[in-house]
Amino acid sequence: MNIVEIKDLSYSYSASEAQTLKNVNLTIERGSFVTLTGPSGCGKTTLCRCINGLIPHFYGGEMKGEILVSGMSVRDHEIRELAKHVGFVFQNPENQLFALSIEKDIAFGLENLALPREELRKRVEWAIEMTGIKDLRERAPYELSGGQQQRVAIACVLAMKPEVMVLDEPTSFLDPMVATRLFQLISQLNKELNLTIILVEHRLDLLCQYTDRVIVMDDGEVRLDGTPRDVFSSEEAKLLGIGIPKVIRLYKELKKHGVDLRHPPISVEDFVQSLREVLKK
Repeated sequence: MNIVEIKDLSYSYSASEAQTLKNVNLTIERGSFVTLTGPSGCGKTTLCRCINGLIPHFYGGEMKGEILVSGMSVRDHEIRELAKHVGFVFQNPENQLFALSIEKDIAFGLENLALPREELRKRVEWAIEMTGIKDLRERAPYELSGGQQQRVAIACVLAMKPEVMVLDEPTSFLDPMVATRLFQLISQLNKELNLTIILVEHRLDLLCQYTDRVIVMDDGEVRLDGTPRDVFSSEEAKLLGIGIPKVIRLYKELKKHGVDLRHPPISVEDFVQSLREVLKK
């Protein structure tokens, strides 16, 4: 069942005559983990803003086409209505956290929904448990590391119990080890909660093994759309200049020299297993 449907979507910002998005058509299944990638300025963030209603309700501009999220037309429903279905995690968590304690930050969105106090407490506890931040609940956001802040930002969104979580390059300020842990958390939430994930990301080496589907954009258009194996091993992906995961680049080099692993690997473990199978023969 599709939770997001995008039909003939084109968009240009008010200050620009050029179209940032050009005739985009996409469907996203409920419970899937979708990665959006592509060169800087290709329209990834703009597409996310369309999905959560910031476009056209906040940014204005000219939008053509239709977007349905959980059966709701983005054009016909206000941001506050859409926020119950679509959660947004910003690139910089400091833009999302402002209270004097983590617990209060998580409760803020729920208070705006006017939830009963007992339900609010249950949701805050649940979000803290799911994101593994029990030891941070009384601390202020400015006392935390970048990785901890992103976990809290995810908890704030998760407490709202959205059907779709959109994350705009959440690992930009994180080192590789912390970024990997964040991807693991996002993957866990996707699997355990059947939460639909739409993740904008460039760090494809780290992400490849967790995502179900990769959509590559360029110049406002969708150029590639498929599984990580199919997309990253394609010649067009190389031509578009996205960061092809190193294990797939190594797979291609080995293939040139007569070592065929049969299918492109999506992780180091996958590569090692395939290589062992070849060497046994």
